[in-house]
Amino acid sequence: MTQTSDNVTWLTQEAYNQLRAELEHLSGPGRTEIAQKIEQAREEGDLKENAGYHAAREEQGKMELRIRQLTQLLERAQVGEAPADNGVAGPGMTITVAFDGDLDDTMTFLLGSREAASGDIEVYSPQSPLGRAIVGQKVGADVSYELPNGRKANVKITEAKPFTG
Repeated sequence: MTQTSDNVTWLTQEAYNQLRAELEHLSGPGRTEIAQKIEQAREEGDLKENAGYHAAREEQGKMELRIRQLTQLLERAQVGEAPADNGVAGPGMTITVAFDGDLDDTMTFLLGSREAASGDIEVYSPQSPLGRAIVGQKVGADVSYELPNGRKANVKITEAKPFTG
């Protein structure tokens, strides 16, 4: 679970450990594996027409980008407790909203960061229009927010529970 502000990303200990383990793998064994793939492809000859070489180099670039992203995230991370189960919408909470008060038209999502989400749950940032509108609101609150096209949307918060992964 995470709460992101402009300078700090709040992580539970579990999320921090998960991201740290990913970074350690990518920085150690991951780099070794990709270097071996590149070397094997190089040994095949002409690099201009060597698809395996180009694929391995592209994979290396993506891995290095992920290493930089994780390093920056973890450098500004603050480890804290999971949010309280108090029915108040906030980062680290799984929120269910009903559109225009229609209890048959609902959406459930994690309010937080994609980095710490596991599974198939949709994630909305606390800085998104919907996120800003619901943070601090209690279950039962009717909230409106502005859509990217300038129109207003109305939702009712029907549930707010701590994210359990």
